[in-house]
Amino acid sequence: MTTPLITVENLKTWFPITGGVFSRRIGEVKAVDGVSFQVRRGEIFGLVGESGCGKSTIGRTILRLIKPTGGRVAYENTVLFDVEAGQQLPGREMRLLRRNMQIIFQDPFASLDPRMNVGAIVAEGLIAHGIVRGPEAFERAQELLHMCGLPANAINKYPHEFSGGQRQRISIARALAFHPDFIVADEPIAALDVSIQAQILTLMQELKEKLQLTYLFISHDLGVVRYFCDRIAVMYLGNFVETGTSEQIFANPLHPYTKALLSAVPSIEPEARRQRIILQGSVPSPANPPSGCKFHTRCPVARRECAENRPQLRELEPGHAMACPYVE
Repeated sequence: MTTPLITVENLKTWFPITGGVFSRRIGEVKAVDGVSFQVRRGEIFGLVGESGCGKSTIGRTILRLIKPTGGRVAYENTVLFDVEAGQQLPGREMRLLRRNMQIIFQDPFASLDPRMNVGAIVAEGLIAHGIVRGPEAFERAQELLHMCGLPANAINKYPHEFSGGQRQRISIARALAFHPDFIVADEPIAALDVSIQAQILTLMQELKEKLQLTYLFISHDLGVVRYFCDRIAVMYLGNFVETGTSEQIFANPLHPYTKALLSAVPSIEPEARRQRIILQGSVPSPANPPSGCKFHTRCPVARRECAENRPQLRELEPGHAMACPYVE
């Protein structure tokens, strides 16, 4: 088995809700509420689920862009933080480690500084970390832009002069500046046209093989996740409900929520007709989630016990785990 590059244990990220004259804390939004998983070196691990389920929060918390509420995250043998043990990697060491851990944001226009030309955007991190300076930094930026499929003259242009797909290529080039091992791809194709999405995914796959990258790929598009990811975790209201390889999840979905998601995926094959599963009600608020199993208010097979006991992931076959005690 491949050595884990990222290890996440019981990760929690809650955001405070304040109210009243003195802005006192009156509750929490439990965006991520106790998830554990490993990302193996060289693989693409996918997080999939409805908007607001906590996918992006996981990625940003791992990189310490968001302060965790609980849990432990390690990069190989280096602990980034362990909230319960009161342990956190010091700022200077974390800054150095960030060279190995980068992120590609969903909106390529909002994540690029409109006041800087593309060369300065890509070279900024290299200069800030003192890796290279002056003309050498911009030569490196030009190499990265070329690697990501952009012309040589792109280095002197500004973000508004490019299309959405080209701007995302700039974001990818910036993420590659430090030769990272691990990249969080936070819905990197969600804001792009379908025809451009395929080009960006192909580029990311080529770069993965060429540079030996590891991705945490976040998406709500099941079709993309199916063909792009090696392993997948399905999320609902801050928790994992099912994990497994791409083949296991799509060929043999076990959890009722996973089955409902997959039933909504259109197919061009006439013989591949699925029975459409319509979930009743709306997604509960993460500020006031249901007791027990968070999915029981919409689950077609829910029992009385589901409102009392919170299910844990259990492995039903090697590498395939599911959080429902009443479905085999």
